[in-house]
Amino acid sequence: MCDHDTLEENNAFLRKSGQISRRQFNKLTAGATFAMMLPTVANAQDVVESDVMIETPDGVADCYFVHPASGRHPAVIMWPDILGLRPAFREMGKRLAQSGYSVLVVHPFYRSAPSPVVPEGASFGDPEIRSIVMPMAGALNAETHVTDARAFVAWVDQQAAVDTSRKIGTMGYCMGGPIVMRTAAALPERIGAGGSFHGGGLATDSPDSPHLGIPDMEAHMLIAVAENDDERDPETKNVLRAAFDAADVPAEIEVYEDAMHGWCVIDSTVYHQEQAERAWGRMLAIFETAL
Repeated sequence: MCDHDTLEENNAFLRKSGQISRRQFNKLTAGATFAMMLPTVANAQDVVESDVMIETPDGVADCYFVHPASGRHPAVIMWPDILGLRPAFREMGKRLAQSGYSVLVVHPFYRSAPSPVVPEGASFGDPEIRSIVMPMAGALNAETHVTDARAFVAWVDQQAAVDTSRKIGTMGYCMGGPIVMRTAAALPERIGAGGSFHGGGLATDSPDSPHLGIPDMEAHMLIAVAENDDERDPETKNVLRAAFDAADVPAEIEVYEDAMHGWCVIDSTVYHQEQAERAWGRMLAIFETAL
């Protein structure tokens, strides 16, 4: 997940590749919307957006719910990275809804503060930003991941825009990757597909490591790995492959070339559109068959 080593690696990559800096990025997007940064969705459906409040065992979570304007559709629960629910993830959720899904983008830090917890354009590379989000992330654990997942699944299953005869998908970025794994393991009867994008801590030595829940899953999984994450920890993908194979759980695990930690998120300094689109396309393909 995001840490000091990741920051140094990403900064070195930006210097070497000549990609834009955070300051240049902010100037570029100051007069534009995130939607302009994304390819157009083919046959995009009209959508309805709303801010919603969801009761959980630990309080009330402020989240973003977006779905096609008519009909009932498979639900997808999206877990943001360590900067939480913000405009970039709202846009990503909206884009997914335009493809025919009822999408709940959750705010993982509702116990600490309402969203957004960082200003627009914030970077994890900023020490002040890290001082805000690191304690919030540290307040979450395997137990809160599961209790939140249960609450959010129960909520989406009550929505008129959700087709409850279809399985639910779930997607997670950075710290959201382990939450996806735990969601799929805790609710196998509802979760039909899950995707971890540059997720960290998926397989550890801890007794509550996310990968230990793989035998309980019934979901088709996508594990999209950043190249620098794999260079630092090349064994994790092998542990995951072995665990998925042993449990007979379908899983696609791939290291994305030239993709640095954070490459799939549109407001990331290392956003890599080509590889992000490839990962997005793989997730859509899995949703099409598994949900």
